[in-house]
Amino acid sequence: MNNSRGVAMILVCLLFFWGCKSKKEDQEGKVTLTKGTFAYDLNFLRDHYDDLVLLRNGESQLIVSPALQGRVMTSTANGAEGQSFGWLNYDLISSKEKMQHFNPIGGEERFWLGPEGGQFSVYFKPKTTFDFENWYVPKELDTEAFNLIGTTNSEASFEKRMQLVNYSGTVLTLKVNRKIKLLEETEISKSLGIDIPKGINMVGFESENTLTNSGGNMWDKKSGTLSIWILSMLNSNEGTTIIIPYKTGGEKELGKIVTDDYFGKVSKERLIILDSVLLFKGDGKERGKIGVSPQRAKPLMGSYDAVNKVLTVAKFTLPEGKTDYVNSQWALQEHPFAGDAVNSYNDGPLDDGTQLGPFYELESSSPAANLKPNENLVHKHQTYHFEGDQITLDLISRQLFGVSIIEL
Repeated sequence: MNNSRGVAMILVCLLFFWGCKSKKEDQEGKVTLTKGTFAYDLNFLRDHYDDLVLLRNGESQLIVSPALQGRVMTSTANGAEGQSFGWLNYDLISSKEKMQHFNPIGGEERFWLGPEGGQFSVYFKPKTTFDFENWYVPKELDTEAFNLIGTTNSEASFEKRMQLVNYSGTVLTLKVNRKIKLLEETEISKSLGIDIPKGINMVGFESENTLTNSGGNMWDKKSGTLSIWILSMLNSNEGTTIIIPYKTGGEKELGKIVTDDYFGKVSKERLIILDSVLLFKGDGKERGKIGVSPQRAKPLMGSYDAVNKVLTVAKFTLPEGKTDYVNSQWALQEHPFAGDAVNSYNDGPLDDGTQLGPFYELESSSPAANLKPNENLVHKHQTYHFEGDQITLDLISRQLFGVSIIEL
């Protein structure tokens, strides 16, 4: 390699704050980036969005997009050359196409509002039928930017005002505030209540989401209300198992353990119900979704990727005693406030053979926001990724979920 090319490579490394190991040369000697690394995704996203916010604390880093509603696009626990955890729809982003119903850009953690279906849905216009042709994600949650109102090395804050009309014709005037914070190791340890073993690479971040009724009318069960809905799209593979703990007890007292028929019944081979924990396959090969009610849910869920040896943990707000959660079923509902607090989705081929992913999702929701004018509701969702050897990760999994990942 001549001196000029060596200097150029060093400048590129300095410019993007990443190590040269995430780069390689093709047959023509041009510098390329290794797909699957954080450096690759940062470079790719910078080619398509000019307002990205990069939060960093040493090797822990994440990318946030104001243009995509303050969405966390992806994160890494091991610097530029480390694995990129968020699923991205590279083809759709590159095409710059705007889809009619929903733009599935991807991203590791995005903000939505519930309910998706039913008489109080904000995804269907009044008097329409509940089918895909009439389903539209509100532009405020899909294509419109959130306003970036402040940023530091470890935090970014956003705000968005919007007005939505639900299926029943109720006008909902609201304000959303969203703050993304990259967490320190001490904060991660304190939040999860565990000591982090040595030899672990980790990244953790929190979104604090505030929903305010900024209109003049009360949101209630008669006219309809909203909920905060947080969805994480993560890379799937054959070795991924989703782990959802639940409260044990009789069905008469707590209701059924799991809803497993959102998109058809999930097979017993893909969903295993153990005493106090659900194991759901996250391979991106068969479309299915499960949910856990607020009576059964715990404020924790996660997944284990045995291929890359990554333990992912999600922790979220789950207020004790709150049982009114919006129901997102695509139908007029007898019980519109009997929805789930926790959901997980595994992507797979559609009937026509096409597929969006593959990816899987970890989702949490707030209770129904029965708010008077100027009142607000806050929902926090934290995401953690731990990389290391299987034995060390097993210690964390046993402490948090009571499950041995070695035995998965």
